Amino acid sequence: MSDGHFSVTAASVWQDIELIRSQSPLIHNITNYVAMNISANALLALGASPVMAHSQQEMKEMVSHSGALVLNIGTLSHHWVESMQKAADIAIQKKKPVILDPVGCGASQYRTDVARELLEMNRTTIVKANGSEVLSLCGGWGANRGVDSTVSSRHAWEHAQKFSRERNLIVVVTGERDYIVAGDRSWVVRNGSALMPKVTAMGCTASAVVGAFCAVNPIYWVGAVHAMAVMGLCGEMAEKLCQGPGTFVPHFLDALFTIDLAYIEENLKVERLDA
Repeated sequence: MSDGHFSVTAASVWQDIELIRSQSPLIHNITNYVAMNISANALLALGASPVMAHSQQEMKEMVSHSGALVLNIGTLSHHWVESMQKAADIAIQKKKPVILDPVGCGASQYRTDVARELLEMNRTTIVKANGSEVLSLCGGWGANRGVDSTVSSRHAWEHAQKFSRERNLIVVVTGERDYIVAGDRSWVVRNGSALMPKVTAMGCTASAVVGAFCAVNPIYWVGAVHAMAVMGLCGEMAEKLCQGPGTFVPHFLDALFTIDLAYIEENLKVERLDA
Protein backbone atom coordinates (compact mmCIF):
# COMPACT_ATOMS: atom_id res chain seq x y z
CA MET A 1 0.00 0.00 0.00
CA SER A 2 2.87 2.39 0.63
CA ASP A 3 6.55 3.01 0.11
CA GLY A 4 8.30 4.09 3.28
CA HIS A 5 11.26 5.54 1.40
CA PHE A 6 9.25 8.02 -0.66
CA SER A 7 9.20 11.72 0.19
CA VAL A 8 6.63 14.18 -1.08
CA THR A 9 8.36 17.22 -2.57
CA ALA A 10 7.56 19.97 -5.03
CA ALA A 11 9.50 18.00 -7.64
CA SER A 12 7.49 14.82 -7.02
CA VAL A 13 4.20 16.72 -7.26
CA TRP A 14 5.33 18.34 -10.49
CA GLN A 15 6.46 15.03 -11.95
CA ASP A 16 2.94 13.63 -11.57
CA ILE A 17 1.40 16.75 -13.11
CA GLU A 18 3.67 16.36 -16.11
CA LEU A 19 2.68 12.71 -16.43
CA ILE A 20 -1.01 13.60 -16.34
CA ARG A 21 -0.51 16.28 -18.98
CA SER A 22 1.50 13.99 -21.25
CA GLN A 23 -0.52 10.79 -20.82
CA SER A 24 -4.03 12.29 -20.44
CA PRO A 25 -5.33 9.27 -18.49
CA LEU A 26 -9.02 8.43 -18.81
CA ILE A 27 -10.76 8.80 -15.45
CA HIS A 28 -14.06 6.96 -15.16
CA ASN A 29 -16.46 8.77 -12.85
CA ILE A 30 -19.73 7.40 -11.56
CA THR A 31 -20.59 10.58 -9.76
CA ASN A 32 -23.51 12.81 -8.86
CA TYR A 33 -25.43 15.31 -10.95
CA VAL A 34 -24.12 18.28 -8.95
CA ALA A 35 -20.47 17.32 -9.42
CA MET A 36 -20.36 16.14 -13.03
CA ASN A 37 -19.62 19.45 -14.72
CA ILE A 38 -16.99 20.84 -12.38
CA SER A 39 -15.28 17.44 -11.97
CA ALA A 40 -15.06 16.96 -15.73
CA ASN A 41 -13.76 20.49 -16.28
CA ALA A 42 -11.19 20.13 -13.49
CA LEU A 43 -9.86 16.91 -14.99
CA LEU A 44 -9.63 18.53 -18.42
CA ALA A 45 -7.86 21.59 -17.01
CA LEU A 46 -5.39 19.36 -15.21
CA GLY A 47 -4.69 17.41 -18.39
CA ALA A 48 -6.68 14.22 -17.79
CA SER A 49 -9.63 12.91 -19.78
CA PRO A 50 -12.97 12.49 -17.96
CA VAL A 51 -15.82 10.12 -18.71
CA MET A 52 -19.10 10.03 -16.78
CA ALA A 53 -20.62 6.62 -17.54
CA HIS A 54 -23.31 4.94 -15.44
CA SER A 55 -24.91 2.24 -17.56
CA GLN A 56 -24.15 -1.33 -16.46
CA GLN A 57 -24.06 -2.36 -20.11
CA GLU A 58 -20.84 -0.43 -20.72
CA MET A 59 -19.07 -0.88 -17.39
CA LYS A 60 -16.62 -3.53 -18.58
CA GLU A 61 -15.45 -1.49 -21.56
CA MET A 62 -15.26 1.83 -19.72
CA VAL A 63 -13.36 0.42 -16.77
CA SER A 64 -10.99 -1.44 -19.09
CA HIS A 65 -10.09 1.78 -20.90
CA SER A 66 -9.70 3.90 -17.76
CA GLY A 67 -6.72 4.61 -15.55
CA ALA A 68 -8.82 4.99 -12.40
CA LEU A 69 -12.41 4.63 -11.21
CA VAL A 70 -14.08 7.29 -9.03
CA LEU A 71 -17.31 6.39 -7.21
CA ASN A 72 -19.39 9.19 -5.69
CA ILE A 73 -22.71 8.51 -3.91
CA GLY A 74 -23.91 12.12 -3.80
CA THR A 75 -27.16 11.59 -5.74
CA LEU A 76 -27.94 7.95 -5.09
CA SER A 77 -30.22 5.67 -7.06
CA HIS A 78 -30.59 1.91 -7.00
CA HIS A 79 -29.42 1.47 -10.61
CA TRP A 80 -26.33 3.62 -10.08
CA VAL A 81 -25.38 1.61 -6.99
CA GLU A 82 -25.48 -1.60 -9.02
CA SER A 83 -23.28 0.03 -11.67
CA MET A 84 -20.83 1.16 -8.99
CA GLN A 85 -20.58 -2.34 -7.55
CA LYS A 86 -20.04 -3.89 -10.97
CA ALA A 87 -17.49 -1.27 -12.03
CA ALA A 88 -15.56 -1.60 -8.78
CA ASP A 89 -15.38 -5.38 -9.10
CA ILE A 90 -14.02 -5.06 -12.63
CA ALA A 91 -11.53 -2.35 -11.65
CA ILE A 92 -10.12 -4.37 -8.76
CA GLN A 93 -9.78 -7.43 -11.01
CA LYS A 94 -7.86 -5.32 -13.51
CA LYS A 95 -5.72 -3.77 -10.73
CA LYS A 96 -6.98 -0.23 -11.27
CA PRO A 97 -7.37 2.16 -8.33
CA VAL A 98 -10.90 2.73 -7.04
CA ILE A 99 -11.60 6.00 -5.22
CA LEU A 100 -14.77 6.09 -3.10
CA ASP A 101 -16.34 9.41 -2.10
CA PRO A 102 -19.09 8.47 0.42
CA VAL A 103 -20.93 11.79 0.16
CA GLY A 104 -23.39 12.25 3.02
CA CYS A 105 -22.51 8.95 4.69
CA GLY A 106 -24.05 9.20 8.14
CA ALA A 107 -26.83 11.54 7.02
CA SER A 108 -29.11 8.57 6.28
CA GLN A 109 -28.97 4.85 6.89
CA TYR A 110 -29.25 4.14 3.16
CA ARG A 111 -26.17 6.21 2.31
CA THR A 112 -24.22 4.60 5.12
CA ASP A 113 -25.22 1.10 4.02
CA VAL A 114 -24.28 1.77 0.38
CA ALA A 115 -20.89 3.21 1.34
CA ARG A 116 -20.12 0.24 3.54
CA GLU A 117 -21.25 -2.20 0.85
CA LEU A 118 -18.82 -0.59 -1.59
CA LEU A 119 -16.05 -1.17 0.94
CA GLU A 120 -16.81 -4.86 1.20
CA MET A 121 -15.01 -7.52 -0.85
CA ASN A 122 -12.01 -5.15 -1.21
CA ARG A 123 -13.88 -3.03 -3.71
CA THR A 124 -12.11 0.21 -2.74
CA THR A 125 -8.49 1.41 -2.84
CA ILE A 126 -8.91 4.94 -1.47
CA VAL A 127 -11.67 6.53 0.58
CA LYS A 128 -11.85 10.34 0.31
CA ALA A 129 -14.27 11.73 2.88
CA ASN A 130 -14.94 14.58 5.27
CA GLY A 131 -14.77 14.15 9.03
CA SER A 132 -18.36 13.10 9.60
CA GLU A 133 -18.25 10.60 6.74
CA VAL A 134 -15.08 9.01 8.12
CA LEU A 135 -16.63 8.57 11.55
CA SER A 136 -19.74 7.03 10.01
CA LEU A 137 -17.68 4.54 8.01
CA CYS A 138 -15.73 3.63 11.13
CA GLY A 139 -18.94 2.52 12.84
CA GLY A 140 -20.01 5.72 14.54
CA TRP A 141 -22.65 8.18 13.47
CA GLY A 142 -21.07 11.29 12.03
CA ALA A 143 -22.64 14.66 12.76
CA ASN A 144 -23.70 15.48 9.21
CA ARG A 145 -25.93 18.29 8.07
CA GLY A 146 -27.00 16.85 4.75
CA VAL A 147 -23.67 16.29 3.01
CA ASP A 148 -21.70 18.79 5.13
CA SER A 149 -19.48 17.79 8.02
CA THR A 150 -19.51 19.14 11.55
CA VAL A 151 -16.54 17.00 12.57
CA SER A 152 -13.05 18.41 12.07
CA SER A 153 -10.61 16.59 9.83
CA ARG A 154 -8.08 16.65 12.69
CA HIS A 155 -10.46 14.75 14.96
CA ALA A 156 -11.42 12.26 12.23
CA TRP A 157 -7.75 11.65 11.41
CA GLU A 158 -7.33 9.69 14.63
CA HIS A 159 -10.14 7.34 13.59
CA ALA A 160 -8.88 7.18 10.01
CA GLN A 161 -5.57 5.73 11.15
CA LYS A 162 -7.24 2.70 12.74
CA PHE A 163 -9.67 2.37 9.82
CA SER A 164 -6.83 2.41 7.29
CA ARG A 165 -4.91 -0.31 9.11
CA GLU A 166 -7.93 -2.55 9.65
CA ARG A 167 -9.22 -2.25 6.07
CA ASN A 168 -5.87 -1.96 4.28
CA LEU A 169 -7.18 1.25 2.72
CA ILE A 170 -5.79 4.67 2.01
CA VAL A 171 -8.00 7.25 3.71
CA VAL A 172 -8.06 10.90 2.69
CA VAL A 173 -9.77 13.09 5.29
CA THR A 174 -10.71 16.51 3.94
CA GLY A 175 -11.39 19.71 5.82
CA GLU A 176 -9.53 22.83 6.88
CA ARG A 177 -6.47 20.59 6.71
CA ASP A 178 -6.34 17.45 4.59
CA TYR A 179 -4.96 14.25 6.11
CA ILE A 180 -3.82 11.30 4.02
CA VAL A 181 -3.44 8.03 5.93
CA ALA A 182 -1.84 4.83 4.65
CA GLY A 183 -1.51 2.30 7.44
CA ASP A 184 0.99 3.66 9.95
CA ARG A 185 1.94 6.63 7.78
CA SER A 186 0.18 9.98 7.66
CA TRP A 187 0.62 13.24 5.82
CA VAL A 188 -1.11 16.58 6.31
CA VAL A 189 -1.65 19.12 3.53
CA ARG A 190 -1.94 22.65 4.88
CA ASN A 191 -2.64 24.29 1.52
CA GLY A 192 -6.18 25.40 0.74
CA SER A 193 -8.67 28.24 0.69
CA ALA A 194 -11.55 29.12 3.01
CA LEU A 195 -13.64 29.70 -0.12
CA MET A 196 -13.49 26.07 -1.21
CA PRO A 197 -16.29 24.92 1.16
CA LYS A 198 -18.43 27.79 -0.23
CA VAL A 199 -18.51 26.18 -3.70
CA THR A 200 -20.59 23.07 -4.24
CA ALA A 201 -18.85 19.87 -5.37
CA MET A 202 -15.30 20.97 -4.61
CA GLY A 203 -14.90 17.88 -2.45
CA CYS A 204 -16.25 15.73 -5.25
CA THR A 205 -13.78 17.39 -7.60
CA ALA A 206 -10.97 16.47 -5.23
CA SER A 207 -11.95 12.81 -5.58
CA ALA A 208 -11.74 13.06 -9.36
CA VAL A 209 -8.33 14.74 -9.09
CA VAL A 210 -7.14 11.98 -6.76
CA GLY A 211 -8.19 9.54 -9.49
CA ALA A 212 -6.06 11.37 -12.05
CA PHE A 213 -2.95 11.32 -9.88
CA CYS A 214 -3.40 7.66 -8.95
CA ALA A 215 -3.77 6.82 -12.64
CA VAL A 216 -0.16 7.91 -13.21
CA ASN A 217 1.43 7.11 -9.85
CA PRO A 218 1.42 3.43 -8.80
CA ILE A 219 2.15 4.40 -5.18
CA TYR A 220 -1.43 5.40 -4.55
CA TRP A 221 -0.99 7.13 -1.22
CA VAL A 222 1.66 9.35 -2.79
CA GLY A 223 -0.71 10.14 -5.65
CA ALA A 224 -3.36 11.05 -3.11
CA VAL A 225 -1.02 13.42 -1.25
CA HIS A 226 0.00 15.04 -4.53
CA ALA A 227 -3.63 15.43 -5.57
CA MET A 228 -4.71 17.10 -2.34
CA ALA A 229 -1.67 19.38 -2.43
CA VAL A 230 -2.56 20.52 -5.95
CA MET A 231 -6.20 21.06 -4.94
CA GLY A 232 -5.05 23.24 -2.06
CA LEU A 233 -2.46 25.14 -4.06
CA CYS A 234 -4.92 25.88 -6.85
CA GLY A 235 -7.49 26.96 -4.29
CA GLU A 236 -5.01 29.48 -2.92
CA MET A 237 -4.23 30.74 -6.42
CA ALA A 238 -7.93 31.18 -7.18
CA GLU A 239 -8.64 32.99 -3.92
CA LYS A 240 -6.05 35.65 -4.71
CA LEU A 241 -7.78 36.49 -7.99
CA CYS A 242 -11.49 35.99 -7.36
CA GLN A 243 -14.11 38.26 -5.80
CA GLY A 244 -16.05 35.50 -4.10
CA PRO A 245 -17.47 32.00 -4.64
CA GLY A 246 -19.03 32.94 -7.98
CA THR A 247 -15.71 33.81 -9.58
CA PHE A 248 -13.68 31.28 -7.61
CA VAL A 249 -14.47 28.33 -9.91
CA PRO A 250 -13.15 29.77 -13.19
CA HIS A 251 -9.97 30.95 -11.46
CA PHE A 252 -9.59 27.52 -9.87
CA LEU A 253 -9.86 25.81 -13.25
CA ASP A 254 -7.32 28.26 -14.69
CA ALA A 255 -4.99 27.46 -11.79
CA LEU A 256 -5.16 23.73 -12.55
CA PHE A 257 -4.26 24.55 -16.14
CA THR A 258 -1.40 26.96 -15.37
CA ILE A 259 0.19 25.72 -12.14
CA ASP A 260 3.94 25.22 -12.55
CA LEU A 261 6.94 23.94 -10.64
CA ALA A 262 8.04 27.39 -9.45
CA TYR A 263 4.70 28.05 -7.78
CA ILE A 264 4.67 24.62 -6.14
CA GLU A 265 8.22 25.06 -4.83
CA GLU A 266 7.33 28.42 -3.29
CA ASN A 267 3.98 27.50 -1.73
CA LEU A 268 3.78 23.75 -0.99
CA LYS A 269 2.81 23.03 2.64
CA VAL A 270 2.90 19.27 3.16
CA GLU A 271 4.16 17.55 6.29
CA ARG A 272 4.67 13.96 7.30
CA LEU A 273 3.18 13.38 10.76
CA ASP A 274 4.77 10.10 11.74
CA ALA A 275 8.41 10.57 10.69
